[in-house]
Amino acid sequence: MLTALKKILEIQELDTKMIRLMRLKRDRQKELNDIDDIKSDLRKQIVIKETEVLNLKRDLRIMEGEVSDIKEDIKKYEEQQNEVRKIEDFNALTQQISAKDRDRHNREQKMIDVQEKLAAEEEVLGTLRETLESTSESSKVIEGEIKQSISLINEEGQQILNERQMLVKDADPEVFSIYERLLKNKKDRVVVPLEDRTCSGCHIMVTAQHENLVRKGEKLHYCEHCSRIHYWQESADLEGTGVATKRRRRKSTATQV
Repeated sequence: MLTALKKILEIQELDTKMIRLMRLKRDRQKELNDIDDIKSDLRKQIVIKETEVLNLKRDLRIMEGEVSDIKEDIKKYEEQQNEVRKIEDFNALTQQISAKDRDRHNREQKMIDVQEKLAAEEEVLGTLRETLESTSESSKVIEGEIKQSISLINEEGQQILNERQMLVKDADPEVFSIYERLLKNKKDRVVVPLEDRTCSGCHIMVTAQHENLVRKGEKLHYCEHCSRIHYWQESADLEGTGVATKRRRRKSTATQV
């Protein structure tokens, strides 16, 4: 059974590299997304600010039209004053002119407030546009480096995938199916050695009987705590692999003459 695990362990080493690569790619992609989010947020702020500026300009045009109409009314009342003969008619027109003049003054004051607000909003809009431009320019180099890094990760991942496919062809189908099911669940090493009677996956101690069964390597043995497959690193069947350890040499008990 350890002979079957030997091929699985080689596949696991590739899968471990692939998992690290995918995590690195995810982190690098997140960096790109963060940069895009910053620029997207600036664009949204610019659109909002442009809308506010347009609305203020529209309000200002409406106010200018209203003030112009009031001035026309005042001019009309003044012309009427020149034509009336009765004092009460003249006084009535004077009151209307005064009311219109107050209205004009109030509206012109509001126009000044709107103009000041418009100037402030246009300044903010200009700053946002400059910030977006500088951010886009400064991020070009960083984005280029990240994209190149992702491209290299994809190339390495494809190489690993090709190598893995070759190993899978020679793997025991039953053992490989179990391995893949465990790998899909844990996204980590699922075939692990026992070290000092402890599972190197969950780091919980196993029984001496379990350790002896793993040493024999006659069939697959699973950790009763984390369900990982256990193997014995000092097994002769694993020699020549990256996971094997040098078997301890027994000290000779023969006495030297």
